[in-house]
Amino acid sequence: MSEAARSLLQRWCASFRKGTDFDSWGQLVEAIDEYQILARHLQKEAQSQHNNSEFTEDQKKTIAKIATCLELRSAALQSTQSQDEFKLEDLKKLEPILKNILTYNKEFPFDVQPVPLRKILAPGEEEHLEFEEDDEEGGAGAGSPDSFPARVPGTLLPRLPSEPGMTLLTINIEKIGLKDAGQCIDPYITVSVKDLNGIDLTPVQDTPVALRKEDMYVHFNVDIEIQKHIEKLTKGAAIFFEFKHYKPKKRFTSTKCFAFMEMDEIKPGAIVIELYKKPTDFKRKKLQLLTKKPLYLHLHQTLHKE
Repeated sequence: MSEAARSLLQRWCASFRKGTDFDSWGQLVEAIDEYQILARHLQKEAQSQHNNSEFTEDQKKTIAKIATCLELRSAALQSTQSQDEFKLEDLKKLEPILKNILTYNKEFPFDVQPVPLRKILAPGEEEHLEFEEDDEEGGAGAGSPDSFPARVPGTLLPRLPSEPGMTLLTINIEKIGLKDAGQCIDPYITVSVKDLNGIDLTPVQDTPVALRKEDMYVHFNVDIEIQKHIEKLTKGAAIFFEFKHYKPKKRFTSTKCFAFMEMDEIKPGAIVIELYKKPTDFKRKKLQLLTKKPLYLHLHQTLHKE
């Protein structure tokens, strides 16, 4: 085993153990965050194409399956359903497999599959790809949601515990208006809270895939619990919403557009916010409206204060 491979496996195993420890202790927010970060790293390695990879193709498949199990456990921690969940004791069975990935040659213990042919892009990574026009997909026949593997459920986090005098914010994402809404495959929204320099102030969350597409709207009707008390957010912070969808021709998930809400817009009730062209500008310095048409992101805010 090379020094690079040994170091990589040590980091992965430490992260895996950290996540299961948080899980065992009931620190669910921390466990979910750790699982999702590790899953992203494993998926990236499993889908890497470079020839000098430390891992064989079979080992990459096993790594990708471990990533799928991490996402399933993360989803189970956020689910209100108790049946058919991926349990902590099941996940713990994977630690020795990960640790000994270079010599592991048995059948994987769980019937899961890695998400095939999908490139996992980190926030902002789309900026380095060739941009496509809104209508690149063509008309009908670009692919129905049934044509591709279902995405693992979203990475939504539970509401934080209340604190005296502090305010928590729940944002219901109702729908987004797009001229080609019906052509978007597996659409979802990534929600993040950034400071003026574009640095994350809270864990990033993904919604589940949209409920339905109707006329010029993609409907979500999903609640996002902002993972910080409003009073603790830094001056100039903003909440970002990145609309993403799967591009079958290029085989990756791409950001189509984004919107954001600044602190002075936080107030109870409905709000519509404008959509901007990608790449996502977390520093809010070079903004271009997506369209002149009256199409917006529709939200509803609820404030919780002790």
